Amino acid sequence: MRKVHLISLGCPKNQVDSEKLLSRLSAYGILYSADPVEAGIILVNTCGFIGAAKEESINEILNAAALKSGPGRKKLVVYGCLAKRYGAELLREIPEIDALWGVAEDEAIADYCRGILGKISGSGEADTFHDKPYAYLKIGEGCDRGCSYCVIPDIRGSYRSTEPDQVLSAAEEYLKSGMKELIVVAQDITSYGKDLRGYDLPRLIKEIAAIHGDFRIRLLYLYPTAITDTLLETIASTDKVCNYIDMPLQHTEKNILRLMGRGGSRTFFENLVKRIREIIPDIALRTTVIAGFPQETEDDFDKMLASIRRMKFDRLGTFTYSKEPGTPAAALKGQIPKRIRQSRYERLMEAQAPIALQKNRELVGRSFRALVDDTDGVIAVARLYSQAPEIDGVVILRDTVVSKGDFVNVLITRAGDYDLEGIVIR
Repeated sequence: MRKVHLISLGCPKNQVDSEKLLSRLSAYGILYSADPVEAGIILVNTCGFIGAAKEESINEILNAAALKSGPGRKKLVVYGCLAKRYGAELLREIPEIDALWGVAEDEAIADYCRGILGKISGSGEADTFHDKPYAYLKIGEGCDRGCSYCVIPDIRGSYRSTEPDQVLSAAEEYLKSGMKELIVVAQDITSYGKDLRGYDLPRLIKEIAAIHGDFRIRLLYLYPTAITDTLLETIASTDKVCNYIDMPLQHTEKNILRLMGRGGSRTFFENLVKRIREIIPDIALRTTVIAGFPQETEDDFDKMLASIRRMKFDRLGTFTYSKEPGTPAAALKGQIPKRIRQSRYERLMEAQAPIALQKNRELVGRSFRALVDDTDGVIAVARLYSQAPEIDGVVILRDTVVSKGDFVNVLITRAGDYDLEGIVIR
């Protein structure tokens, strides 16, 4: 069979890259198989952002390598962020890898696959790689922010906006294929248009929303100090845009933010949160913070913890600092021991838990429009505007007949720490 099996790891941007590669291969008659046994080539799109992501990528490569001993003499292709950073080491340590590329090398990977599978006869149907009613719409590549702990600029280069006509064309294709939620992503979507004449994110949002159809738009990864009133007013006034903002603060204390190479301050962020809620009263706010960054004192951490309690984010993601070789942060004095980083991580999560539960409880008795992501005919999984896929909770709908991709009106009946329960109302 002229088939490949693909394992996509890491962020939504990698998911987009994986889908684009499969689309290119499909044009050559090479199909995707969900079963690696059926595939002549196993592709692994790796992530190399932080330690945990690197470990996951390596484990998946090893699992894929183990499949080569099965029937069919499979080939193993590794590519993506980890491959670009540590290509030589991967080839040395995992000799089962047959070919390796970095990022943005789809043409070379496709040519390799054609060369290997071109001699194999047979036909078949492609399995579905992504079977949910949402799609990630990538609007830019790379990053110029220069955060001292981050390797993305080294891996993916400086920021480049995708041309508006390409974004709109991709959006239309997704909608034609049945997608009901377009999730606008980039490393920093607030940078969109800075390299395009007379174009910016608010204008792009309005043009996506103007496409005909019943769908919604979600925005991910807004750089906090680049959020403008114009952007907030665009979100508030554009019906198709979810009242949802994901803005990674990473910290609140100015001295730590300076070491991180980021702007802002505790006062700035608290005022920003207040301003966002004034302009968009029903907004759902998500952020991420890093625990145990180099030189973070107990006082720095306590002040961040108190600020997080005051701002009351609907969702909070926390990471322990990961010392990435080659980054400026890795060379800083005052690296924090692992046990202290872990302790601070746990204290942040403990502080957020009652906030998240209270935010969920405030939804009980209210009705919302929800998108059904999946159903087995008895229990359905849906999401509100306030729930991004794969990172936030869901709404569980029991004993109801709905279809994947339906928009339904739901009444929230129960709230947990993470998920909600509801019933469909007509």
